[in-house]
Amino acid sequence: MTKARLLRLSVVLVSIFMILLIIVYWDNVGTAHFYLHTSFSRPRSPGAIVAGEDWEALPDVDEFLAKLLSSSLKQNSSIPRKTEQLLVQGSNKPVVSNLEENVRGYDWSTHKDRNSLDQEKLQVERQRTLREFCANSSFTFPTKERSFDDIPNYELNHLIVDDRHGVIYCYVPKVACTNWKRVMIVLSESLLDQGVPYRNPLDIPREHVHNTSTHLTFNKFWRRYGKFSRHLMKIKLKKYTKFLFVRDPFVRLISAFRSKFELENEDFYRRFAIPMLKLYSNHTNLPTSVSEAFGAGLKVSFSDFIQYLLDPRTEKMAPFNEHWRQVYRLCHPCQIDYDFIGKLETLDEDAAYLLQLLKVDRLLRFPPSYRNRTASSWEDNWFAKIPLAWRQQLYKLYEADFVLFGYPKPENLLKD
Repeated sequence: MTKARLLRLSVVLVSIFMILLIIVYWDNVGTAHFYLHTSFSRPRSPGAIVAGEDWEALPDVDEFLAKLLSSSLKQNSSIPRKTEQLLVQGSNKPVVSNLEENVRGYDWSTHKDRNSLDQEKLQVERQRTLREFCANSSFTFPTKERSFDDIPNYELNHLIVDDRHGVIYCYVPKVACTNWKRVMIVLSESLLDQGVPYRNPLDIPREHVHNTSTHLTFNKFWRRYGKFSRHLMKIKLKKYTKFLFVRDPFVRLISAFRSKFELENEDFYRRFAIPMLKLYSNHTNLPTSVSEAFGAGLKVSFSDFIQYLLDPRTEKMAPFNEHWRQVYRLCHPCQIDYDFIGKLETLDEDAAYLLQLLKVDRLLRFPPSYRNRTASSWEDNWFAKIPLAWRQQLYKLYEADFVLFGYPKPENLLKD
């Protein structure tokens, strides 16, 4: 009898311990809302692991976590109908209250007159280009050969996770990232307005959109899940739909310069403009505020900005700011197998297609394009006064982004 009682007691204690372990581990993880219905078919490289397949290939810890994830699906198979109805009720033309949005203006045209792109073929081509150059040993760039495990946590801070719909978005500044962050907030319901989740992306103030506490990103996993964080990341990368948006690298640089140095920005003035003006324009005793500097006609030139990017001392002091850091360093496209690659040049069509694939197009619409978006045709004018040698060096600095994402080499800028 004593042995039987001890056995029963042991079973009870082990069960209680396991229950407590699961409760503590899954606290705030949100994976109870993990949905596989967002996955969509796409070409796969040989040996790729896809949602629901090849679990035997995973390490033991990954397999254990994967089973826990899968068991939660039975309890939560779809978004509550009430939530869906609330989100659909948003106005087609929301009132834009933010001053910056009013100044920029939006293009609310439906673009029905445009020829619809064959999005499926477009995605196949973009992914094929990316995979080919990632696998091409003759094409090299920094960090290309490292594995996902070699990427430090702080370099994963651009991967935003939505556990409710099983979506991972790598945001690239100056590539419609403000509005895509808004979309992620609406989908994940990570931000409330008077106790109710935001339903319309444009209702979300910009200061909340870029607040790091608003989003669950991969670099936060370590604090939340400890030693299991990498295992959980890998499972979500296999089962969730991953996307990013890119644009012509040189045009992105022009856009970054315009928004951070042609407009009064106190933070960027102090952190970047003052050192640039001192180093490359020989200015001393500069004003301490951006308004004083602009009033005195002291502004960073595009030439100063390019010199700053090419100066080897820049990266020795600190990594590039995210607004001009290369996409391959922000999103790790050779380590992460993205399901969807969007481009700013085809933003309206790509966004609409992606929301359909994610099966959330009935919940919201992507905010419309800016009317004054920086145009590719501006490159010649902006680089006209930049020495040829600098342009060639700049291309080498951003060559990986041009090649991986299928942007043509700007030959007109790289030759006399």
